[in-house]
Amino acid sequence: MPSFDTVCEANLTEVKNGVENTVKEITTRFDFKGTSASIEIKDKEITLIGDADFQLTQIRDVLNTKLVKRSVDVRFLDLGDVQKIGGDKVKQVIKVRNGIEAEVAKKIQRLIKDSKLKVQAAIQGDAVRVTGAKRDDLQAAMALIKKDVADVPLSFNNFRD
Repeated sequence: MPSFDTVCEANLTEVKNGVENTVKEITTRFDFKGTSASIEIKDKEITLIGDADFQLTQIRDVLNTKLVKRSVDVRFLDLGDVQKIGGDKVKQVIKVRNGIEAEVAKKIQRLIKDSKLKVQAAIQGDAVRVTGAKRDDLQAAMALIKKDVADVPLSFNNFRD
């Protein structure tokens, strides 16, 4: 029976490369000389450190540019709150999303059920598996999901005939 998985996974290798390119640009830019501007990544968390909110915004803009050049959707980034740390420095933690949240998975499942397509959706952990009898129905389900769930960077993998 044909099926595919709907997932929300960032390419972590490309995210790490984007962060490394951001570090290179921060160290060479004139407006960051002599400041505490820095960025680092651990697991799925990116930490930005700067002297002020404005500087964090600049670092975030550079990061977004580098990620877009590496074909990483910036919707994977979940921005945290800006926190004051020792002295007059501020930091912001950005989490990289991985996996579909339960409410989005339920929304996808409800969307497919209400569409009257001859396919079924089942939530399996942090992915949604869609199965159907015909390949055309599955492709119609993909188009429907892409159109109606635009706020989450979804991708489709594991397509089986």
